[in-house]
Amino acid sequence: MKEDTRWKLVAGVLLVTLTLAMLTAHYLVFQDAHHLFIFFIGDLAFIPIEVLIITLIIDQMLESREKKRRLEKLNMVIGVFFSRFGTPLLARLTRADPTIEKVKQHLVIGNEWRNDMFRDVQTFLNSYSCSITIDRVDKAALREYLISQEDFLLRLVENPVIFEHESFTDLILAINHLTEEMKARGDLSSLPRPDQAHLASDICRAYSLLVLEWLKYMEYLKDHYPYLFSLAMRTNPFDDSASVVFQQGS
Repeated sequence: MKEDTRWKLVAGVLLVTLTLAMLTAHYLVFQDAHHLFIFFIGDLAFIPIEVLIITLIIDQMLESREKKRRLEKLNMVIGVFFSRFGTPLLARLTRADPTIEKVKQHLVIGNEWRNDMFRDVQTFLNSYSCSITIDRVDKAALREYLISQEDFLLRLVENPVIFEHESFTDLILAINHLTEEMKARGDLSSLPRPDQAHLASDICRAYSLLVLEWLKYMEYLKDHYPYLFSLAMRTNPFDDSASVVFQQGS
């Protein structure tokens, strides 16, 4: 028998024994089986209501509160991911996107943006076909960058909260796969065209997921942390005029 099951069984037996002992003591003191039986049946009658209150109301409130706390932790992890790795990677990949001009105009986010505007951009990105020109990618530098961040990504994966965010997990898997593909090759400058097309497909997969997660995180920052959102917009990889330094009138 498992330790957890044994503990529950012992606790159950002790509680039932305690109840019987208290009922027996009540009878021995007052010698009134009639009222004892009435109180017992009355307590049983209220059990369904107690279950309703505890499981469907209190439990849901506690679960909602815990879910909110987990979401806060998750977004902290995502924030570290983008500041340490995601945003610099986006800056590298956007330079290899021949259709980036179509995307940029949708991703220069302003303080006046509402949630429905984020939904519209997300709909656009879901229908947008990612494109990467492999000749524009400095493959050796990209491989070196990905390898340099392997330990960071490993520590990220060790955090159980990320598995509660399915799309972010897909992004991490896509980046890990791209890293392994590039590590498995020797000289990246002399790859045959079919293999270059395969790498471009792997890069494109990670890139498209990265853009979508970036947009979701920007919406979260705008709603909850305006000062972090301000910095994110001043380092926006899709905004050619972005500058981390405040200018006059900014």
